[in-house]
Amino acid sequence: MKTTITLHILILCFFFGNAQSIQKFSIDSGGASASEGNIQILYTIGEVNVQEFSTASGSISEGFINSDFRVLIDPIVFLQGPSLSPLTNGLMNDDLRESGLLPTTSPYEDNATCSASVFNATGNNAIVDWIWLELRAANDNQELINARSALVQRDGDVVDFDGTSSVIMQAAPTFYFVVVKHRNHLGAMSAATINLSNNTASTVDFTTSGFSTFGSNALVILDSGSKALWAGDANADDSIVFSGSNNDVNAIKDYILADPSNILNFITYVSAGYLMYDIDLNSATIFSGSPSDSNVIKDNILNHPANLTSLPTFTINTTVPPKN
Repeated sequence: MKTTITLHILILCFFFGNAQSIQKFSIDSGGASASEGNIQILYTIGEVNVQEFSTASGSISEGFINSDFRVLIDPIVFLQGPSLSPLTNGLMNDDLRESGLLPTTSPYEDNATCSASVFNATGNNAIVDWIWLELRAANDNQELINARSALVQRDGDVVDFDGTSSVIMQAAPTFYFVVVKHRNHLGAMSAATINLSNNTASTVDFTTSGFSTFGSNALVILDSGSKALWAGDANADDSIVFSGSNNDVNAIKDYILADPSNILNFITYVSAGYLMYDIDLNSATIFSGSPSDSNVIKDNILNHPANLTSLPTFTINTTVPPKN
């Protein structure tokens, strides 16, 4: 629910005469409204006001609002796909970056951009892919407060568009549920609210066993013991399906067969590029062959902790509540 702060300020300037009469000198009024994050300010203010009103995240001075409603956050998250056959233990592979396939424009709805030089970093801080962050209201985990693209490094650190800084999100400093999502992995949300500040970045580590997420089995446990987002949502419907209607395996197969470069319609054809269907993010989409993106989906379905009888028709659904 949006918090509304209403300020009504009317400034009167008086002239005191010798006869103790009161004479109105000037009344000039104006007003407007401003919103940042989950706070809306409605104000009526006299233009002759010279007094300042301020909080930790905003100020009103001479009829103007100067807002700084923002918080700093340092999420840490692993993606299962590029963690399956790591070249270095504890680090995700960065094949998309090494292949020059990472776009400088985010694949998410804000169409954020970064400099191509950000992808020059190597080692632990090399960029693996774009990621999506959300802040949900503390009193309603379906209410979206702010969302934006960011970048995830090989060591799981999520950083701003410069490739190194803490992520800045436009919201008032307070408690929020934190959500991390990826274009072909299932998202996850913190089970508890996180206190976010505008002067110190809060670490939110989705990779550790001690961090609680909303829902059951929201994260997959890697061979290293760290946790990661489930890989395999090839058709972006917030679920992973191996066998059955709208399954993700068929989405991969259909793309392979329809690829204009696959002139002979080989089922073993390898499609290259920055693709939704490249589940392990190795720059190659493979339906039949090795390493097969289809097999990643199959293995996740058959080995899911809730699929007690290993049914191929089992579905892994996102545990992130839908947005209002």
